[in-house]
Amino acid sequence: MLNNEPDAVLGPFSSPDARATPWASVLATIGEAEVFWLSTVRPDGRPHVTPVLAAWSLGGLCFTTGGQERKARNLKRNPHCALTTGTSALTGVDVVIEGVASVVDRRSEREQAVADFERKYGAHLTNPEGTWYGLGEAVIAGDVRLYRVAPTVGFAFGKLPTSSQTRYTWPSR
Repeated sequence: MLNNEPDAVLGPFSSPDARATPWASVLATIGEAEVFWLSTVRPDGRPHVTPVLAAWSLGGLCFTTGGQERKARNLKRNPHCALTTGTSALTGVDVVIEGVASVVDRRSEREQAVADFERKYGAHLTNPEGTWYGLGEAVIAGDVRLYRVAPTVGFAFGKLPTSSQTRYTWPSR
C-alpha cells in the first residue's frame, strides 16, 4: 500500500507568483469533497464518466460499485482510471487522481475503508434513514465491490486569484 507522500512540482501553466499546492491541502480537499467523478474506458474505447462517493483510505482513493455496473466491467478490462473532484466555480482547487484500480479482497482492509467512509459521510451511511445506509455492511460482506485506486499521478489545479497547476508523482513501489 501507498503511504508515502508524493513528489510535487509546480506546472508551467501556473501564475508567475504561484506555489505548489501542498499534498496535505489536497488530502483536505479530498476529505471535504462529497462527490467525485470516476472516468473509465469502455471496451470500444469510448470514455465513461460517472459520479461516485470516494474516500482516501488504504493509501489510495477508494470507491464502491456493483459487480455488473458499467464501471466495474470497464475496470475489469482496463484498470486505469481517473477520479476528479473540486468546485464548479472559478475559485478553489480541483483535484485529479490517476491510477490503477484494484478490488480490495481482504476483509480487514474492507473494514478499514468502511470506517473511513463512515467517518467522512456520517449519517448518509450510518443512519437508518441515510441514503446509503447498509452500504458499509454490504462492502464488508463482499456483496458490493470496493476498489482502491493506487495513484500514479495526481494534479491540483488552484484557481483564482492565483492559478497553479501542481503535479504529484509517487516513487516506484
